[in-house]
Amino acid sequence: MKTLRETKIGDTVRVKKLHGEGAVKRRIMDMGITKGVEIYVRKVAPLGDPVEINVRGYELSLRRADAEMVEVE
Repeated sequence: MKTLRETKIGDTVRVKKLHGEGAVKRRIMDMGITKGVEIYVRKVAPLGDPVEINVRGYELSLRRADAEMVEVE
């Protein structure tokens, strides 16, 4: 299982599954990260937190813990 947190800078991946429950999962989905959407990883901060991505045509920063809940392929 590969997560968004493990994705390298410059890679484009597709969301396979969202883990987590309740409000956390809902918040990730509200940001536009849903099953099947493509995500481009733009930058990762020097200490690994946050991760800057491009999803559905806009820029988004995700905490490392949230990026770990997104399974990609």
